[in-house]
Amino acid sequence: MSTMAEDGFASHKRDPVKSSVGGVASQKRRQHAVAVRKERRESLVRAKRLCRVGSSGDDADTPLNNAMMVDEEESVLDAQAAAAVEELKSAVANQGKGAMQKVVGALRELRRVLSRTEFPPIEAALEAGAMPLLVHCLAFGSPDEQLLEAAWCLTNIAAGKPEETKALVPALPLLIAHLGEKSSSPVAEQCAWALGNVAGEGEELRNVLLSQGVLLPLARMMLPSKGSTVRTAAWALSNLIKGPDPKAATNLIRVDGILDAITRHLRKADEELATEVAWITVYLSALSNLATAMLVKSNVHELLLHRLATSTSLQLLIPLLRSLGNLVAGDSQTTSAIFMPGQEITGKCDNKYNIIGVLTKCLKSEHRVLKKEAAWVLSNVAAGSVEHKQLIYKSEAVIPLLLHLLSTAAFDVRKEVAYTIGNLCVAAASEQDSGRLSLILDHLVFLVEKGCLPGFIDLIRSADTEAAKLGLQFMEMVLRGMPNGEGPKLVEREDGIEAMERFQFHENEDLRNMANGLVDRYFGEDYGLDR
Repeated sequence: MSTMAEDGFASHKRDPVKSSVGGVASQKRRQHAVAVRKERRESLVRAKRLCRVGSSGDDADTPLNNAMMVDEEESVLDAQAAAAVEELKSAVANQGKGAMQKVVGALRELRRVLSRTEFPPIEAALEAGAMPLLVHCLAFGSPDEQLLEAAWCLTNIAAGKPEETKALVPALPLLIAHLGEKSSSPVAEQCAWALGNVAGEGEELRNVLLSQGVLLPLARMMLPSKGSTVRTAAWALSNLIKGPDPKAATNLIRVDGILDAITRHLRKADEELATEVAWITVYLSALSNLATAMLVKSNVHELLLHRLATSTSLQLLIPLLRSLGNLVAGDSQTTSAIFMPGQEITGKCDNKYNIIGVLTKCLKSEHRVLKKEAAWVLSNVAAGSVEHKQLIYKSEAVIPLLLHLLSTAAFDVRKEVAYTIGNLCVAAASEQDSGRLSLILDHLVFLVEKGCLPGFIDLIRSADTEAAKLGLQFMEMVLRGMPNGEGPKLVEREDGIEAMERFQFHENEDLRNMANGLVDRYFGEDYGLDR
């Protein structure tokens, strides 16, 4: 899984520590969604999924072991794909007795060839002329068995390379049409799967699908309470609304019944379905202000907390944390709605799970990704009002854990923890003096006395410019804010001067000016004369 820096994600939506980062909350939510897309595609959940077992429960012949694949076997598969397409051509052209069964048999053989390995011979099938034949086989009035086999073939072609996925464009209107109520559940689900793969390819194809009206029928498929069809539709929808244009997310939340379905699935569904629905809430809350407000009004945050407190599934916990972080980092009205009254943040009342306890559980996890996500959510809480900061600061469980992680965790986790600690020490953006950060002195003194400064100096030494800037910002607070002029002495004791001097001729102008300015101001010619 790529780091936040690699993904271009430096996007706490409310973050006074990162005062130099401009942009409104909606812009930062979209940056976050971009990072989510990349991380999800690379690691957590594949954006496109090969169909090895169909919605009817049928499966391919004995799958080939991909580790054992050699060029000769690949060439055999290519030949089998070409032969299967030729057989399908012959069957489609045949108007005689048993023609329909011959078409189904030829489709089944092509589907088996395309399902035998994780790297199916898609290119060979397309070069042999498979696409117009498959579109023909999706015609209205065709038997369900034929529609299912054709949609299955298209699903696996859409799971291929970008140019192979784009080859499905002629088939999209019929795939969308078969999502309707007149289609059998297996056919509709297989078509939804194919369309989800197309949507997972990228923004260009998502826009094509949206312009052809795919959103509403897919949304309606998510309304029932359970079933694999609901799960497939939810996954396809999460691919469809990824953005970066927020229009699809806003249009989805306006569909009659969809908000009720989301809350119902988050409350009652099995973990597999809840995972797909949680990814929908990630993109809704990342991209659409309207959706965020509606989710909060429906108390979705309480459902997220309950699931976070009771689940052990990493695949579910990640989107739950992402969704919660997006909601926490909304505008001030949204945040107040989540945390009103304030004691709900740290206390469990009226069956509400407390956010600090849930995040502490995740911070204690052995999964690096989960720790990083939990620290990101906590940093958004810490970037809120002074009241929210104090509730974290007074937590006997979370502060020692944060200090431990700052010195021992993986780098990306340490960086998120550093944002949390830094945010605890400064006033919220609306409470700051213009120009520089307004300190919460008792928080700063306590955390420095507990030993957080070396962790920030380590960030200054890192090659990550965002982390180095965060470290320098915290060091400036220590130098300026520690009582009785203790700041410079503490920084010197931890070799902070040496850490800053590496930026004396650094190529990054902001870091260079910041570090040199601190050295000149606090460690100039007069430093040490009073000792």
